[in-house]
Amino acid sequence: MPSIPPDYFGGFMRKIYHALCKAEATVCGAGFICLVAFVFLSAILRFFRISMSWNIDLAMFLLAWTAFLGADIAWRSGQLVGVDLITRHLPKSVQKIIAILLYCIILGALTLIVVFGIWLMITERIRTYQSIPIPYSLVTLSLVFASLSMVFSTILKIRRCILTFNKKEATGGAK
Repeated sequence: MPSIPPDYFGGFMRKIYHALCKAEATVCGAGFICLVAFVFLSAILRFFRISMSWNIDLAMFLLAWTAFLGADIAWRSGQLVGVDLITRHLPKSVQKIIAILLYCIILGALTLIVVFGIWLMITERIRTYQSIPIPYSLVTLSLVFASLSMVFSTILKIRRCILTFNKKEATGGAK
């Protein structure tokens, strides 16, 4: 029986994770393009006194999905605003301990969002938009999906902090 390399499952899971991240970015980008197109089309049609109320409902649906998926993409890539006025003057080991603590708090909050988001999805399953037969639970699913994805990203951030905890940081270069 052939032996399995030690990093086999890690490499396989890494490929799946990267594929899911790429799919998430693609869906987010396509949703944003459709969102802009629907709002623009609605404005043009309103100029000609043609009302299409389903355009606005679909745009709100796409706004929820693109906003939450975009937040996850920004969180994963480290492009969210952070305030480090105090921590940047601390030693690297203390910075990493504070980062791990903050990531754990964020992980707890995201877990609560997932749990209560699922509960909200269940309670909103009957309610639909006024002009299109899409249940509100699909909008709430965007929050649950993005929060769950953020949970995985946060776990990876915690793991990265722990694995690099004792490594010396390279010094030099422009700050």
